[in-house]
Amino acid sequence: MRIYLPATLDQIEPTAGPLAPRRVHAVTPALRAMFPDEDDEGLEFAAQLAAADDSLALLGESPRAPRARLVVSADVSPDDVLPLDDDDEVPSALELLRAVELEDIACVHVDEPGVGADVDAAITGDDAAIERLDERDLLWYDASELGAIPR
Repeated sequence: MRIYLPATLDQIEPTAGPLAPRRVHAVTPALRAMFPDEDDEGLEFAAQLAAADDSLALLGESPRAPRARLVVSADVSPDDVLPLDDDDEVPSALELLRAVELEDIACVHVDEPGVGADVDAAITGDDAAIERLDERDLLWYDASELGAIPR
C-alpha cells in the first residue's frame, strides 16, 4: 500500500535514521467515499496534499528544519497502518505503526526553493500564505535523488 508520510527535509538526511511512526495519508475507503467520481490518480493526489498540510504542521514544531513542505511516498504492508477512529480526522489519515527506513522511500515531493517566507507565515495562520502554498506544485524527486534536493 502506498502511503504519503509528512516529513521535514532534515528527517531524510543520510544520518537521520528511519522515519518514526506517525499519522500518514493514503487512499482509504473513506477518501474514496468522499470523492466517488475521482480516479486513483486524483485520490492519490488528495492524500498527498493532506500529507503536505501535515508537513506544514511538523515545520511549525521544528524551527531549525529547512523551510519547505516534504511528503515521502513509501510502500508498506496494509498491516503496518491502522485507521483512525476520530470522526474529525481527514478521510485519508491513517496511523503508521512502524518506522520507514530511507531505503523504503519510493520518491518524495517537496516545495521548490524560495518558499520559506510563505511557510513561516502559513505556520502563524496567514491565510494568504496558506493559499499561496496550496497553489504551488510540489516537485518530484526519485529516492536516488534525496541528496540533490535543494535545502
